[in-house]
Amino acid sequence: MYWRYQDGPERTASVVEAADVDFAAGVANDVDLSVASVDELDVLRAAARSVGRRARIHLKIDTGLSRNGCAEADWPGLVRAAAEAQAEGTVQVVAVWSHLAHGDEPDSPMLDLQAVRLDAAWTLAREAGLRPIRHLANSGATLSRPDLHYDLVRPGIAVYGLDPMGRPSAEVGLRPAMTFRTRVALVKRVPAGEGVSYGHEWRTPRDTTLALLPVGYADGVPRRLGSRPSGVGGTRVLVGGRLLPLVGRVCMDQVVVDCGPEQHGEPITVGTEAVLFGPGDRGEPTARDWADALGTIHYEIVTGLRVGRVSRTVFGMDEEDSP
Repeated sequence: MYWRYQDGPERTASVVEAADVDFAAGVANDVDLSVASVDELDVLRAAARSVGRRARIHLKIDTGLSRNGCAEADWPGLVRAAAEAQAEGTVQVVAVWSHLAHGDEPDSPMLDLQAVRLDAAWTLAREAGLRPIRHLANSGATLSRPDLHYDLVRPGIAVYGLDPMGRPSAEVGLRPAMTFRTRVALVKRVPAGEGVSYGHEWRTPRDTTLALLPVGYADGVPRRLGSRPSGVGGTRVLVGGRLLPLVGRVCMDQVVVDCGPEQHGEPITVGTEAVLFGPGDRGEPTARDWADALGTIHYEIVTGLRVGRVSRTVFGMDEEDSP
């Protein structure tokens, strides 16, 4: 998570939910860290001592998601331990926070109940002498529940320009930010009746031109986006300004596109850009289109691209801020 406090520096926060993590590097680099138990707090205190720096922590209370977060019964003990740690100088309690279970359902009564529980947990921390801020809102609540914004908000999927409630992005003032693109690696003419890709689930209905794209399920292109066993082409991609179907099965690192019997418009050659999904400005599919086709959510699509295989370039940022 990234955020900027009002009139303050931009900060980075890490929510670590794995055992045996060495927190020393995070403390040394001034990363805000989440704490949900006395055991986690003790590990952070030790890390702070080892690097000679106070750890900045956010105490997480479970207000109804029943996932990570301190149970209500254990909260007083965690607050007391955190106050002691702050008094000794090993931690600074920056915030009390929680995560919504129904953040994409703005009218759910659970949102109000979780806010009440967060307020109670925050009040107990204040009574212990701590002065933390509060935060609760994810993308859904950021867009639809200003009463839950508290001191900061934590937009996630909305940063990608996608609406957590599934509405078209433009309706809520968002624009999809991620484009998944590659370039044509091979173009060939294939006669009618030839099978394409593993299992020959699709055969050329006429003489046609096929283009090979060097991406596949190892890169984040789901296999189910390929053509169907019935022979119907799969999802469409934008190649050389034309919407063309994926044909045959999606392979580990390759997919095939049917360019048709004749070239129209911009010739498709080796090196031609292919857009698998993007903001939709040129008619290309969007991450939401993929999600709808697969019966899933666009979160899964945009987080499913394989780091290390797919290069990530960030535009519109200072070079020093680009990952």
